[in-house]
Amino acid sequence: MAKLKTGRHTSALKAQRQAEKRTSANKGLTKKIRLATKTVKASAKTKAATLKDDLKKAESCIDKAAKKKVIHWKTAARKKSRLAKAANKAAK
Repeated sequence: MAKLKTGRHTSALKAQRQAEKRTSANKGLTKKIRLATKTVKASAKTKAATLKDDLKKAESCIDKAAKKKVIHWKTAARKKSRLAKAANKAAK
């Protein structure tokens, strides 16, 4: 079947469904990154004991997003570097 009665190609409809699915998954990953980053920054500010664990979780989230090409690998490296820098500064 090439075309529906509405005039839209079925391949276009499928592409739209796929794009919505991917967008939803990508938004979820970026949200996780944002939350993890905020947690690390808050831990660094208060010099909490959970800082190392929070940093590890944040780096994991960032790595997963980079692996799935949600964010660029250089962006991931920059984010991880800045978080580590903030954590090290708070640890002193």
